[in-house]
This record gives sequence, structure tokens and C-alpha cells, in this order.
Amino acid sequence: MVDEDQSPLSRRIVGAFYPPYFRPPQQTTLAELDKGMDSGRFNFTLVIPPNFQHDVETGRKPDVQLNIDATIMSQAFIGATYIKTIALGEVNEYLTGTRDATESPIKLTTRVRFNPNLIGVWFGGVMEVINNVTMLTIILVGAAFIREREHGTIEHLLVMPLTPFEIMMAKIWANGLAVLVGVSFALLVMVQQVLKVPIAGSVPLFLAAAACYLFAAASIGIFLGTLARSMPQFGLLVILCIIPLLMLSGGVSPRESMPSLVQNIMLAAPTTYFVRLAQAILYRGRAST
Repeated sequence: MVDEDQSPLSRRIVGAFYPPYFRPPQQTTLAELDKGMDSGRFNFTLVIPPNFQHDVETGRKPDVQLNIDATIMSQAFIGATYIKTIALGEVNEYLTGTRDATESPIKLTTRVRFNPNLIGVWFGGVMEVINNVTMLTIILVGAAFIREREHGTIEHLLVMPLTPFEIMMAKIWANGLAVLVGVSFALLVMVQQVLKVPIAGSVPLFLAAAACYLFAAASIGIFLGTLARSMPQFGLLVILCIIPLLMLSGGVSPRESMPSLVQNIMLAAPTTYFVRLAQAILYRGRAST
């Protein structure tokens, strides 16, 4: 909330936002507004101008600016509707004693950040690329390990002058390189050229972050490949593992919409941090959140 009026009416609007629909609002300034939106700290910011109460009482319909982080597509639509309803309701009740009115006493101007036209393809295309890094790495590395054991070649590797670390690193890098090549093609050709989605940040920086993340995702694949005794068993374990990682890491639905217990549990998953880092780079053009 940027309250430049500090009047009873503006404070009434600020106090109308509370759980479960919203977290308690944080007061900020115009100088810090864009920085907070760029870093992902604020999903919505409401700017109440000076002389707001006076203009409302004299019927001048003051402009109230609502800034929306459109990278959270599901919250952007729903949250904007809630904010408009709450703000108009409080102003109407202040003026007439009822929350219903035939004419709006204020003009709510919406400013959408990072996705001005609220195009779902912009969000979905990039998020599919991010999620596929996790899915393909786990499946390829785990399947390679299972196939080595099914064909009996893992025993041949173990009797060679190679350490287990060297064997696993070879599988991680071989499959990880294939994933990075596929991700590069998806971002540069399919996302940017075919879907016409603008990438705000650096693609090489994202690929460098993905290369580091490959070690964490590949370790999950190796672990599942160690537990499974066949490809069908591995497939079932992958389903049980990947679905929670993708659904609860913030790639499909915002983490803020999840229960606190789920948010705390997912802090132990590397996917949570990779999704936040990838969104900050590709959506906001920043290397941190």
C-alpha cells in the first residue's frame, strides 16, 4: 500500500485487506514500489493519491492505481477483482452507508507488470520449459541407471578402474547436456520465435542456473533408480515424485496460495528455489528475488 493521503478514508481502505484473502498490507513508498514488484516481494500494490478523501467527498472521482504482478496468472485475475470490490465497497460505505452503488466514486486504474496484456501463453510457455527441466532430468538419469542394471552393464562398469562417483557423474553430464540443449532450443526457438514470448532476462544466465540445478534433479533420478528394480517400477515412483515437485514448487500454482505447512515442507525441495530463480531471470530480468 502506498498511502499518500493518510486520511481516515484511505486508512479505512488499507485496514480492509486482511486474511484469508490477503496478507496484512505492508506500507511502502512510490520510490520502493517498483523495486518491490521487480524483486517479487509484492504481488499487488495499491497507490492512494494525495487529497483522496477530499476528492471523493467533492465527487471528483480520484484515480487509484493498482499494480499487478502478472507472472502469477491465477492470482492476478482473482486478486484484482477482490481488490476492486473491497476498495469500492469501503468508499461507498463511507459515503452512503451501504456497499452497493450505481456509480463508482473512484477510478481504479490497473497497471499490469511483466505481462501487460495478461496473455496466458506468456506464462504457460515459459513455465513448461522450467518444469520440463525437472521432469526430463529425473527421468533420463534414472532410466539410464535402470537400463544399465537391466542389461548387466553396471557390473562391468563397477569392475573397471572407475569410482562410483565417476560413473554417476558421467551419466549426469551426458543426460544433463541433452536436457540443456533441449531447453535452449525450446527457449530460443519455440518460446521466443514461435510463441513470440519476450524473455526479460538473460538466457545464458538461466542455462547456467539450470546446469547447477541438474545435479539436484539428477540425484533424485539416481535415488529412484536405486529403489526401483525395473522400468515399470521406476515409472510409478517418478509419478509419485514429480507431481508433488511440479505442483507444489510454485511452477503451477503460487506458493502463497498453499497452506503454511506445505510451504515449509517444500523448502526442503530444490525445485522450489529453481522455480523462483528461473522466474526472476526470465520474467523480471533479475538474478535474485
